[in-house]
Amino acid sequence: MQHVGFIINGNIVLTSKKINVKNKSNHQVFATCSTSFENDIENAITSAHSAFQTTKKLPSYRRKEILQKIALELSKQKEEFANLISIETGKPIKLSRIEIDRAINTFQFAAEEVDRINGEVLTLDVTAQSDKRFGITKRFPIGPVLAITPFNFPVNLAAHKIAPAIAAGNSIIFKPATAAMVTGNKLASLINEVSDIPGLINSINCSGSMIEKFLGDERIKKISFTGSCEVGWRIKQLAIKQKVTLELGGNAGVMVDKDADLEFAIPRLVSGSFAHAGQICISVQRIFVHKEVFDLFTQKFLEETSRIKCGDPLDENVIVGPMITENDAKRIEEWVNESQSQGAKILIGGKRKGEFYKPTVLTNTNPEMKVNSLEAFAPIVTIEPVSSFEEGVQQINNSKYGLQAGVFTNSLKNALYAFENIEVGGLMINDYPTFRVDNMPYGGIKESGIGREGIKYAIEEMTELKLAVFNKL
Repeated sequence: MQHVGFIINGNIVLTSKKINVKNKSNHQVFATCSTSFENDIENAITSAHSAFQTTKKLPSYRRKEILQKIALELSKQKEEFANLISIETGKPIKLSRIEIDRAINTFQFAAEEVDRINGEVLTLDVTAQSDKRFGITKRFPIGPVLAITPFNFPVNLAAHKIAPAIAAGNSIIFKPATAAMVTGNKLASLINEVSDIPGLINSINCSGSMIEKFLGDERIKKISFTGSCEVGWRIKQLAIKQKVTLELGGNAGVMVDKDADLEFAIPRLVSGSFAHAGQICISVQRIFVHKEVFDLFTQKFLEETSRIKCGDPLDENVIVGPMITENDAKRIEEWVNESQSQGAKILIGGKRKGEFYKPTVLTNTNPEMKVNSLEAFAPIVTIEPVSSFEEGVQQINNSKYGLQAGVFTNSLKNALYAFENIEVGGLMINDYPTFRVDNMPYGGIKESGIGREGIKYAIEEMTELKLAVFNKL
């Protein structure tokens, strides 16, 4: 059995306060994990603050070298990490391998971006009063970064915070999700060993409520959080003086136009709706289909859904495993039953067994039902007809969230209309909203967050722009 600690100032810390971690495949305890006391959190912040005096002076080639070594070591341990993700969180093994491939890319992208952390030369002699002056700008490391991550992508979403922080020259305090602490600390240990800089990365195993009292600590200069809207906006309230990036929830909408290529769209939308049991911030939750193709689309969508294999996350053919807890499965069961009592129709699925919830398709819903108005984070999707492309856009916008959306159309006019009018951080045209490549800007508007991830954009948020003005040189 594994005994997992956390990393502070280059050392593994084990405490008397431990939790058992069960294998999501066989429900047997496979590890114990030490959890942090308040003094451990204080020590982690102190360590990061001290290490920043070293990391901020690291030359570009050294930062790049560290990131390249992390990517290389992660590639060597790919299968080990993928299996751990599946065992600890229930993510199907096929998807866990994809996550590790993406995380490797994320660290590699960060290594490449080190060479592009550039400033500008500014022409300032633009008035008589500023004659003989010019300016230069340069980006400087901001300071210790607090990275808080969720369970659903425990390696790649951590990479999206840790990699740009290292690229920028910052130290890190890393809080993995409580449901993915074994995986998170394995990544932290890898980075600690590869970097050989004590305090570059410090990890803490604690609840969100336990870390609240430290959010206003002025030694923490940047907070990057991925998780629920409730927790994210609470962090924003408490972190008054820190720069904050929030990547929060969504209920991604899709418009399928009457001229869309259904043979292409449907397999992507089924995958985007149900992969990893819908536990993805940009999982497809609401589909609006032009009424002229609604019946055909729905028929083919249900046929494709019926072929999905659910079950053991270590089964190579499974794409829908268990939900993270049985309570989450019960929650979505209640939402679906409630919508059914209000007039919704279940076209397929609607069954729960323990932590598993069958892929479920609903219709005859309305925007006020929880299955539409809130983030489901579960393997459910609603499909509704609309009379026009414009109505579909309007329905997508009928949401408090604004993370990503998708449209399927062969009309350039409609694609551009969607780009101009859909209220989201990212619009996928002829693709599902679940699409993300790891160097693109990623983030939401409205309740879905503030700021952007994607290596280049995260580095900008993890640095301070400084100006120098030269006179009479």
